[in-house]
Amino acid sequence: MKTIYLAAVLLTTLGLAACDKQPVVVNVPTPVAVPVAVPGPAGPQGTAGTDGGQGATGATGATGKTGDGGTTVIVVPPASTPAN
Repeated sequence: MKTIYLAAVLLTTLGLAACDKQPVVVNVPTPVAVPVAVPGPAGPQGTAGTDGGQGATGATGATGKTGDGGTTVIVVPPASTPAN
Protein backbone atom coordinates (compact mmCIF):
# COMPACT_ATOMS: atom_id res chain seq x y z
CA MET A 1 0.00 0.00 0.00
CA LYS A 2 2.86 2.32 0.78
CA THR A 3 4.40 1.72 -2.61
CA ILE A 4 1.21 2.80 -4.36
CA TYR A 5 1.22 6.11 -2.47
CA LEU A 6 4.92 6.54 -3.18
CA ALA A 7 4.38 5.88 -6.88
CA ALA A 8 1.44 8.31 -6.98
CA VAL A 9 3.49 11.03 -5.29
CA LEU A 10 6.40 10.49 -7.70
CA LEU A 11 4.15 10.61 -10.76
CA THR A 12 2.41 13.73 -9.48
CA THR A 13 5.76 15.40 -8.83
CA LEU A 14 7.01 14.53 -12.30
CA GLY A 15 3.76 15.71 -13.87
CA LEU A 16 3.91 19.05 -12.12
CA ALA A 17 7.60 19.48 -12.90
CA ALA A 18 6.94 18.81 -16.59
CA CYS A 19 4.31 21.58 -16.68
CA ASP A 20 6.55 24.10 -14.91
CA LYS A 21 6.95 27.13 -17.15
CA GLN A 22 10.05 29.25 -17.17
CA PRO A 23 9.46 32.71 -15.70
CA VAL A 24 9.25 35.51 -18.21
CA VAL A 25 12.14 37.92 -17.81
CA VAL A 26 11.21 41.52 -18.49
CA ASN A 27 14.08 43.89 -19.09
CA VAL A 28 13.21 47.15 -17.37
CA PRO A 29 14.68 50.10 -19.27
CA THR A 30 17.32 51.96 -17.34
CA PRO A 31 16.35 55.51 -16.37
CA VAL A 32 17.82 58.17 -18.60
CA ALA A 33 19.94 60.71 -16.76
CA VAL A 34 18.35 64.14 -17.16
CA PRO A 35 20.85 66.99 -16.96
CA VAL A 36 20.15 69.32 -14.06
CA ALA A 37 21.07 73.00 -14.23
CA VAL A 38 23.68 73.73 -11.59
CA PRO A 39 24.55 77.35 -10.82
CA GLY A 40 28.11 78.29 -11.65
CA PRO A 41 30.40 80.69 -9.84
CA ALA A 42 29.25 84.26 -9.23
CA GLY A 43 30.20 86.79 -11.86
CA PRO A 44 31.63 90.27 -11.30
CA GLN A 45 29.47 92.93 -9.68
CA GLY A 46 27.54 95.11 -12.09
CA THR A 47 27.55 98.89 -12.29
CA ALA A 48 25.48 100.98 -9.89
CA GLY A 49 22.04 102.00 -11.06
CA THR A 50 20.80 105.55 -11.53
CA ASP A 51 19.16 107.55 -8.74
CA GLY A 52 15.40 107.57 -8.65
CA GLY A 53 13.28 110.62 -9.40
CA GLN A 54 11.92 113.02 -6.80
CA GLY A 55 8.69 111.81 -5.21
CA ALA A 56 5.46 113.79 -5.27
CA THR A 57 4.61 116.05 -2.34
CA GLY A 58 2.02 114.62 -0.01
CA ALA A 59 -1.29 116.26 0.91
CA THR A 60 -1.28 118.93 3.60
CA GLY A 61 -2.71 117.79 6.90
CA ALA A 62 -5.61 119.44 8.72
CA THR A 63 -4.91 122.22 11.20
CA GLY A 64 -4.77 121.03 14.81
CA LYS A 65 -6.83 122.35 17.72
CA THR A 66 -5.48 125.24 19.71
CA GLY A 67 -4.53 124.43 23.29
CA ASP A 68 -6.61 125.66 26.23
CA GLY A 69 -3.74 127.68 27.69
CA GLY A 70 -3.50 125.54 30.83
CA THR A 71 -0.46 124.22 32.62
CA THR A 72 1.68 121.65 30.82
CA VAL A 73 3.17 118.95 33.05
CA ILE A 74 6.33 117.24 31.83
CA VAL A 75 7.26 114.05 33.68
CA VAL A 76 10.95 113.14 33.40
CA PRO A 77 11.70 109.44 33.96
CA PRO A 78 14.40 108.58 36.51
CA ALA A 79 17.89 108.13 35.14
CA SER A 80 18.78 104.52 34.46
CA THR A 81 21.84 102.98 36.08
CA PRO A 82 24.79 102.52 33.73
CA ALA A 83 25.44 98.97 32.62
CA ASN A 84 28.88 97.64 33.59
